[in-house]
Amino acid sequence: MNRLIISLLFFAVVSVGVGILLSGADEDIDWAITGGLFALAVAGEAVRFWLKRSRAKKHQSSGI
Repeated sequence: MNRLIISLLFFAVVSVGVGILLSGADEDIDWAITGGLFALAVAGEAVRFWLKRSRAKKHQSSGI
């Protein structure tokens, strides 16, 4: 759980940084880019969790 929180926090900071850099001369953050990048990070973490879970199911023994 700690890895998930650290990873999402890191990508949130990176997304906000990219949104600030790409906003240009405006004072506002480009929220569409920031949200899109963060959504990609969340989707990537979801895929990683799904792959980890599916691999764990393959290694379970079905016999008693």
